Amino acid sequence: MPEEDLVELKFRLYDGSDIGPFGYSPAYTVAMLKERIVSEWPKDKKIAPKAANDVKLISAGKILENSRTVGQCKMPFGELPKGVITMHAVVQLSLSKAKTEKKVDEAPKKGICACSIL
Repeated sequence: MPEEDLVELKFRLYDGSDIGPFGYSPAYTVAMLKERIVSEWPKDKKIAPKAANDVKLISAGKILENSRTVGQCKMPFGELPKGVITMHAVVQLSLSKAKTEKKVDEAPKKGICACSIL
């Protein structure tokens, strides 16, 4: 594929650091982008996604759906020559995982209470 047709994207993480920029075909889906983000995620970060479903991509204030393509997500300001589009990558653990982790954390907190009346 000619390099001119590629869309340059970088992904901004919660701490202001970036992954990329990388060139992507307009036919790439958001789900494919999420897989790449998970594989490229810096290992030294406290918060890290375990799977692509843990990542939400935000572009121009909108959460992108997995079925959309990069070509569909481009905004008019993304038409600048040699411009790099920045998307925000947010880690949001799925609800079932969060509940499971919370139950595990709560288990050791149970204490024994005893009262004596004199």
